[in-house]
Formats: sequence, C-alpha cells, structure tokens
Amino acid sequence: MDIKDIKALVKLIMDTDISEFEMETDEDRVFIKRGSQQEIIHVAAPVAAPAAAVPASGLPMAQQGVCDASDSRAEATLGDKQERVTSPIVGTFYAAPSPESESYVKVGDVVDAGQTLCIVEAMKLMNEIEAEYKCKIVEMVKTNAEPVEFGDVLFIVEKI
Repeated sequence: MDIKDIKALVKLIMDTDISEFEMETDEDRVFIKRGSQQEIIHVAAPVAAPAAAVPASGLPMAQQGVCDASDSRAEATLGDKQERVTSPIVGTFYAAPSPESESYVKVGDVVDAGQTLCIVEAMKLMNEIEAEYKCKIVEMVKTNAEPVEFGDVLFIVEKI
C-alpha cells in the first residue's frame, strides 16, 4: 500500500463519523483511529494470527443467537485444495458490475490470477475483489447486494 492509498483512507475517515478503521491484506495491515486526540495511523506487515476463540461478533457463541446459513457454510471444513476468499473491507457485495449485467463469475468457472470475482462497495467506492491465484469457483457464499464485514467469506475456491 502506498502513501497515496493511505491518504485516501484518511480522507475517507475524516469525511465520515467513523472513529476506527482496520484493513488487512496479505501484504499490509492498516489501522486508523481518530477522536479527541491526535489521529494514529499504523501500517505494518501482516502477522499470521491463530484462529480466534471468540467469534467475529465478539459475543460468546451462546449469546449470538441463530447463525445465518451462509456463516455455517463458510465455517464448514474445506477440502485439501479449497480456500476461502474473504472480504478485505466492510461494504456491500455485488456479483456483477450492474444490475443488468451477468455475474463476474459463476460456480464451476475457472478464473485466472487477477481476474475480478466481485465488487464490494464501501461508501460509494466500488472495490473490485480479484483472484489471487488460478482457481475454480466451488461456492458463492454471499448473495448479490448482501452486506459484508471485514473477513466475511465471499467465495469458496479450489486452487488449480
């Protein structure tokens, strides 16, 4: 992530009432916090974290209530070559570039590294989510226009 991207993130945070923002990719981790004190911006290389004992919602499993079907599919055990493609940001999942267009990918499609899988819209910015490697789409976990959180599983893919 270069300084131009960081400046754009800071401007985005300043133009909204968001007090904290965190984003993690394979190469970078960005944490921005603002409040009555000075803004703090941390950019660091990612650290492989062990699986969390507490779910993403922060509540113990007993207090979460009924989980959504896509959550249970996303948590299911994966095959040997299968991987999860997760959302790098909070936003709205879109399978196609416009309502009239066909989806970027369908179950069974083989995609190359760098090919667009979907869009996650965050604050009117359309962020294309691309395949990191050549793979086959095994399952589309999210549906069109569904809200997603950071780290939510979007696709189950099989590396080729």
